[in-house]
Amino acid sequence: MQTNEKHLEIIRLISAELNLPSPPAVAVRILSAVQQNDSALKDIGDIISADPALTAKMLRVANSGYYTRGGQINNIQRAMTVLGTNVIKNIALSFVIAGSFSDQEHCSFDFDLFWRRSVISGVAAEQLAVTLGVNDDDMFVTALLQDIGMLIIALTKGDEYARIVNDAENFDLCLQDEEEQVYGFNHAKVSYALLENWNLPEKIATPALFHHQPVAAPSELGDTVSILNYAARFALLFTSGSMAENTRLLCRELSEKYRLDEATATQLVDDIALAGKTMLASFDLPAEDIKPYSLLLQEANEALVALNLDQTQMVLEMREAKQKAERLSRELKEANTTLRELVYRDGLTGLFNHRYFQEALSQELARCCRYRTSVSLILFDIDHFKKVNDSHGHQAGDQVLMNIARAVSSAVRPTDIIARYGGEEFAVILPETNAAGAKVFAARLRRCVEGIATLVNGQLIYVTVSAGATTFSPDMSKIPKEALIDCADKGLYLSKQNGRNQVTAIDLQSVE
Repeated sequence: MQTNEKHLEIIRLISAELNLPSPPAVAVRILSAVQQNDSALKDIGDIISADPALTAKMLRVANSGYYTRGGQINNIQRAMTVLGTNVIKNIALSFVIAGSFSDQEHCSFDFDLFWRRSVISGVAAEQLAVTLGVNDDDMFVTALLQDIGMLIIALTKGDEYARIVNDAENFDLCLQDEEEQVYGFNHAKVSYALLENWNLPEKIATPALFHHQPVAAPSELGDTVSILNYAARFALLFTSGSMAENTRLLCRELSEKYRLDEATATQLVDDIALAGKTMLASFDLPAEDIKPYSLLLQEANEALVALNLDQTQMVLEMREAKQKAERLSRELKEANTTLRELVYRDGLTGLFNHRYFQEALSQELARCCRYRTSVSLILFDIDHFKKVNDSHGHQAGDQVLMNIARAVSSAVRPTDIIARYGGEEFAVILPETNAAGAKVFAARLRRCVEGIATLVNGQLIYVTVSAGATTFSPDMSKIPKEALIDCADKGLYLSKQNGRNQVTAIDLQSVE
């Protein structure tokens, strides 16, 4: 399958947004050897043998019973004869790539969990392919690397991306949709761009683009992408806390799609668990919690016998446990929502705070450049606010701030972002708004505040605001965010200097 123009556009987009790492040196040598004629493939054995640690891991897998059922394999050349060059090549690539992107400690992204799921995904894809009679020696490495885009984004975006991943799991959100909203691309596209950049075979790179959306895959990739999708779900199954219920649902779905009988589907789960433990150990990843489904059922039955509960009691306790779990889940979601509000909201006005404003402005500027639109910024503060505090007290000043916050919040669009910038100063981000639109809005905002009356101790307090406005367009992509803020702030200063209660709009390029 040739890389079409749409796929090339994906690669250009990702390469512009992220710094795609180079493949490990050993992987480059292996891939180079593979691209030679068949007689040169024997060089792969020499490349692997030159690395004692890699050789030891390869022989450990070769003799584990996962690929062979008898006979001792003592060297890589023997392993290639018994297992085949392509299998050895893919196992070696898997070890080399996984080893190069492990033990990262500079962000809260869970690298260990990522590689555990990737390895189990590789095993599940290979086992499912065997069960369905699909002959593809590249299935393991394809599944192992299909989500590597997550790792690349984590290495670039750090804790920000870790929060997106955690939120997607905690709130049952679609991770790809969240990534598209924040970055303009998702990890499946990054996986594809990286594997293409590394010159991996098209049959390994392209399925990564579609494994989360099998229905969108080209017909010739249908079987492969479907297997990869189920493999990823098996990986999630074995690394989450709800295996019993999800196993039953997944087995039922496999039975309906591939016409597998219940015994075959259940045996497939057990085979993945046993093979997964072997491969996780080979990758030096923890595997103690990976158990065959049949063993879990056996343990559950033994527990029931030991408890000697009658059916009615068991149903009641299960119902209570389910209700408790649902309640705890709701409380956790509410707590997470509250925590996010506390982090990003101003305690007095309820508006977004300065921290959120800075993050939001960065995202809007990036979106402006990506989609070729405009974004405007307005900074305004209350005229003679110190006199309000001095004459009426700080509580009166707080009431004025809250009234202005409520009024301005009702005046903005749902897509606009209003924040308390600091003290009596506010900021409004206006996405997809040009300079003319910003002037109109700023003037309306000024009149809105001018008409607000705050009643304190029987006395009405009126205030005015001064504002500065500026607009960022895609042709200004080299102008930093700080310059945009400084420009709006300069407009605010000029409004104050020229008599207050007015708006001054400044062309951003005129101050550069």
